[in-house]
Amino acid sequence: MASHRKSRPAGTRVAGIRTPALATAALTSVALLSQSANAAPEADGKPSLEEVEKKVDDLYRQAESATDKYNAAKEKTAKQRKRVDTLLDGVAQRTQKLNEAREKLGSFAAAQYRTGASVPDTATFLLADTPQDYFDRTQLMDRMTGRQKEAVDDYVTQQSETMKERQEATESLETLNETQGDLKTAKATVQRKLADARELLSKLTAEEKARLAAIEREKQQEAARKADELARQQAAQQQAQEEEAAQQQDSGSSSAGSGSSTSTAPADSSYATKAEKALAFARAQIGKPYVWGAVGPGSYDCSGLTQAAWKAAGVTLPRTTYDQVDAGTTVPVSQAQPGDLVFFYDDITHVGIYIGNGMMIHAPKPGTYVREESIYYDGESSIHSVVRPA
Repeated sequence: MASHRKSRPAGTRVAGIRTPALATAALTSVALLSQSANAAPEADGKPSLEEVEKKVDDLYRQAESATDKYNAAKEKTAKQRKRVDTLLDGVAQRTQKLNEAREKLGSFAAAQYRTGASVPDTATFLLADTPQDYFDRTQLMDRMTGRQKEAVDDYVTQQSETMKERQEATESLETLNETQGDLKTAKATVQRKLADARELLSKLTAEEKARLAAIEREKQQEAARKADELARQQAAQQQAQEEEAAQQQDSGSSSAGSGSSTSTAPADSSYATKAEKALAFARAQIGKPYVWGAVGPGSYDCSGLTQAAWKAAGVTLPRTTYDQVDAGTTVPVSQAQPGDLVFFYDDITHVGIYIGNGMMIHAPKPGTYVREESIYYDGESSIHSVVRPA
């Protein structure tokens, strides 16, 4: 049943919600407003409303892409910091063992000084640049006692391991600094894109904002129509499957005496159960604000919401959209089931969780809230793929 959907070219992203059909007069008004908005730039060089809208949408898209990079860098930084902490703890423990080995050798040196013994000079060993230097300069190992040899071997081992672990810790610290730099860069990019979008919107007049809202409502209506169309298509498919299953059951019953009964495979109740839990969680988050980089419980970004929803169902998803898209089986949009993840745009910068009837729950973009919305909110071409994560 699973198949792979080819990537579609990215469309212009505009958020919308499912709304009732407008009256004919209202549609006419919206169409006129759209024509006005799509007009050429004004004589004073000011960009048209359509250009402003496209620029703002592009900035939000770029901010989402930078947010995914921020999320990936944040996750990598956390893992690297944990590794550094582990290595530093190891270095501290190894240094303690090295000190203990050094003290043991020191005790031999003190004993030699007190007794004037003619055994190899342990103090000379401790003062050598490296243990190997001592061995290279002397050929007295055979004259050492068993305890001395054991102490020297332990010291050499501890010193070698300490140097190795210190080198690993140093390299890991350098990697940590790099990931922290990536994190800061991604964060600055998100903030810059959002600031640019806010600045563009702040320059709109009240009339322009009203015209933009009218255009948005028109797109909402189209998205709702496409969602209804998909819902009808899926309902027809479901009915056809049920009729086919009933026919096969009847056929199996009539041929039971000959032992040649047939039946369809049972539905995946396990997935449906998990999906129900994921959707229950997602619905409970409706109304909470979109915040880039957020994973709850008070706010979410798009992949933070889908990750948290499926975690509530006992399924662990990766943090970013471009990793989540590989965490399951790709299915056609026409076969989407509640709980499936719907990904958007060629660069896979947005995701929502399908609830059925062409609708999804998602965290749209900065300045909005988690909500139900048509999967066609930015046009059919914006849908990248649908993935079943469990």
